[in-house]
Amino acid sequence: MIGDTHVDPESPKWQMAEEMGKKLVDADYCIVNGGIGDMSRAISMGAKQSSKYNGSSIIAILPGFDPKIAEQNADIIISTGINHARNLIIANSDAVIALGGGAGTLCEIAYAWELKRLILAFDLPGWSGQLAGKRIDERQRYPEIADDKVFKVTNCNQAVDLLKEKLHLYNARHKGIAIKPEQDSSQKPRTVL
Repeated sequence: MIGDTHVDPESPKWQMAEEMGKKLVDADYCIVNGGIGDMSRAISMGAKQSSKYNGSSIIAILPGFDPKIAEQNADIIISTGINHARNLIIANSDAVIALGGGAGTLCEIAYAWELKRLILAFDLPGWSGQLAGKRIDERQRYPEIADDKVFKVTNCNQAVDLLKEKLHLYNARHKGIAIKPEQDSSQKPRTVL
């Protein structure tokens, strides 16, 4: 789950994050997130309310080296020390669910699209709301999935239902960037700084 770092505990985003955390664990999913901030705390609080919570349901992929900052928000903490590059690791989850979010969320959604992941986006202020129901670009990630896009969700039950319905379809893994051979080998590439 990805989204805003700072969320007011009285806001609809907090309530959605908490409810989504519980419903995901109820449905036997493991949750991966960035591990820091209000959204991670809300997700964790919700996950821990589930009767299926087992003490290893929440994985935090931290940008820094100190695992202590996520102790209350996660069961398994991976301190990467790679700063924003850790967004790529989060985006390679089996599915990505976005709630609001700024530039970091936009980055994670773009990575998830490139990595051929299932993406669900809540129709809320932030990048999730702006991209909900849209395609990121025109590439055909899955020719057999006619409606491939960032799927718009308006509530947590709909998100879980879409996961159950579509997750098995999004099973390809990114194989790296394929570069076509140069057409004219007499032209040397140029570097622009």
